[in-house]
Amino acid sequence: MSTLYEKGLDPDAIDDRPSKTRRKKEMHALQDLGEQLVDLSKDRLRQVPLDEGLRGAIELAQRITTHEGKRRQLQYIGKLMRNTDTSAIKTLLDLWSGESKAATAQLHLLERWRERLIENDEVLTEFAAAYPQAQAEIQTLRTCIRNARKEKEMNKPPKAYRELFQLLKQWL
Repeated sequence: MSTLYEKGLDPDAIDDRPSKTRRKKEMHALQDLGEQLVDLSKDRLRQVPLDEGLRGAIELAQRITTHEGKRRQLQYIGKLMRNTDTSAIKTLLDLWSGESKAATAQLHLLERWRERLIENDEVLTEFAAAYPQAQAEIQTLRTCIRNARKEKEMNKPPKAYRELFQLLKQWL
């Protein structure tokens, strides 16, 4: 068996190559990114800067229903993404992820206010102080809270409960 020196190869140059483990991790990361793209709606997918070959592969993966076929298509998408600059795609997906997290946080805030308003009368004063734009419709808000309490006590469908949510949504 001949050594690297005998073959005329520099052993330091060979060490600069990425290891097989590192290449596989990068490949799986691209496949995961491709899977996120496949999970996007058609409207969101149109907003992502992709070349036509990759876009077609993603649209095909969205139509595939069998597990094995989808897995192979995701591998193919990962292969196509090796030749694509993914930084813009990652940035856009992160932005959308942040938007959905912010929207979820907003809904949780609305729900907490609604529950607190139904449980305690003093919270209405606190809400009015925190959101001065609600002052004009404080009586409507008070009526809606009262109706929601009655519905809860009588186990009726939550019509006023939903109405209260919509009112709060205007101001938050």
